Amino acid sequence: MILNPPADWNAFFSSLRILTRDAPVPSINQVAGEIPDPFRVLISTIISLRTKDEVTIAASERLFARADTPGHILNTPESEIAELIFPCGFYKTKAVTIRTVSQLLIERHGGMVPDSFDALTALPGVGAKTANLTLGLAFGIPSICVDTHVHRIPNRMGWIASSNPEETETDLEQILPREFWIEINSLMVAFGKTVCVPVSPWCGKCPFFEDCPKAGVKKQR
Repeated sequence: MILNPPADWNAFFSSLRILTRDAPVPSINQVAGEIPDPFRVLISTIISLRTKDEVTIAASERLFARADTPGHILNTPESEIAELIFPCGFYKTKAVTIRTVSQLLIERHGGMVPDSFDALTALPGVGAKTANLTLGLAFGIPSICVDTHVHRIPNRMGWIASSNPEETETDLEQILPREFWIEINSLMVAFGKTVCVPVSPWCGKCPFFEDCPKAGVKKQR
């Protein structure tokens, strides 16, 4: 449900960029910034699920130093992949997924990562979040990646009222100019980790304090 989005998106994003300019760069943005290779972005995103950024970066670097193409992955034993990405969450399951995805990329797409949402989500372990992040960061295709921060903050700020990430994505697509679709994830992640945190947000540090209804906030600082 659409409620009360910002009247001036340019002003909002300008303020958000300034507010988060010293925050750590999210792990997948860091991977994409170093080597903008769709395969690295896709695999790093799979590794990142339920895993801290610093663990994701280290695990991705170890894996890609050993194998950085679908073919190289298939020549790497599953047990070794698991060791390389440990201690990321569900590392054994992700090792299976990484090899299976690599196999399917070779069989279905000539070893290339597809640049379509449907083709990406047809791969095992690739949901909407992973697909949209890959499309945006690897291909520059406007896509809204809804993680916990992108879901929580627009609801807290009263832009929308949605009960799940799927509804949030649909609502944001209606109100957010396409030029901000890719950027919203990295900025909201930084904002959500430093200021608009899940519990007891730092409202006193927030430039949007006066206009924010703080929906669901029970305690603030």
